[in-house]
Amino acid sequence: MGQKDWYLLQRAESVDSPALLVYPDRILNNIREMIRIAGDPGRLMPHVKTHKMAAVLSMQVAEGIRKFKCATIAEAEMAASQGAEEVLLAYQLTGPRAVRWIQLIRQFPQVRFASLVDNPGSASMLDGIFDQEELTGEVFIDVDDGMHRTGCPTGAPLEDLFHLLQSYRHLTCRGFHVYDGHIRDSDFELRRKRVQDALLPVSQLVESATASGLPAPILVAGGTPSFTVHALNPGVICSPGTCVLWDAGYAEILPEQHFQFAAVLLMRVASRPHEGRLTLDLGHKAVAAENPISSRVRFLGREGWEPVSQSEEHLVVTTPVGQNLQPGEPVYAVPYHICPTVALYDEVQVVENGVVTGQWPVTARGRRITI
Repeated sequence: MGQKDWYLLQRAESVDSPALLVYPDRILNNIREMIRIAGDPGRLMPHVKTHKMAAVLSMQVAEGIRKFKCATIAEAEMAASQGAEEVLLAYQLTGPRAVRWIQLIRQFPQVRFASLVDNPGSASMLDGIFDQEELTGEVFIDVDDGMHRTGCPTGAPLEDLFHLLQSYRHLTCRGFHVYDGHIRDSDFELRRKRVQDALLPVSQLVESATASGLPAPILVAGGTPSFTVHALNPGVICSPGTCVLWDAGYAEILPEQHFQFAAVLLMRVASRPHEGRLTLDLGHKAVAAENPISSRVRFLGREGWEPVSQSEEHLVVTTPVGQNLQPGEPVYAVPYHICPTVALYDEVQVVENGVVTGQWPVTARGRRITI
């Protein structure tokens, strides 16, 4: 099988559709490329929300990555159970989630857990919970450096919160968490300047805190778009996620990142209403649907195909005249946004040398595993 048709199945008729196919050799290539860019696996804290699979996390651990970031308690439990040494829940704890967090910490005493705070009220609440449990919790301050979604604003509010956290008896502030997902310019130099300018107030606070005799705060920063920028600064722990599987959306806007597509959608022609139009069995339930119709998948080996409508179970495309595929024929595509696409599947089909060799469960697809 050649370079251009790496994604094809030799016996596609044995796999029901729609299905999500994953290619372990390409996943391994992407993990190693992440390490190459970072310079050392110790500088990586990859986000597991992209893949949510214990099998993929185990591959990362085998390559020397020990720190992971997650969005849910289930993802944190998955990471802890697969050999993670540090787990950061990139979310501010509220309500029952805080209680579950304590249960997770007790279940995995060998793992170093931390969560986020971005205001004094949440910090006081956490300090009280850890006091009641006779534990000391670890937190990172979530910093808003321009995305305006969560986080403490830079400047005086950030400095005040950082110094306030030093006074709590049952909380330890380990450093700062900065997610700059709003910066995704295709031009690398423009992206680099915007990322570094936004990070500057946080870097200055790290320097001043260290100079004052406090333990040097750790700086966890970025996602996949800013990964190649933050990797240039040895003092930053990088937290990319999408690049482990890669998708069409980032492939289009991040030309300096050379990751491989490692997850592919298998679908079939369900109907052929008339010449130049096909209906595929790929609806909202099988691929991330938050982007416009034209930006949900990139078809592989099918030039000139244009999606025109989508419903829960179907994707309608127009095709060049003469491409007379019949109902039942397989079609392959890369999703534009892989993270929510993975979350639509209970399991993925593992493809090696063109053959499905097994299935991997999407371990943390649900909100709970055991806790």
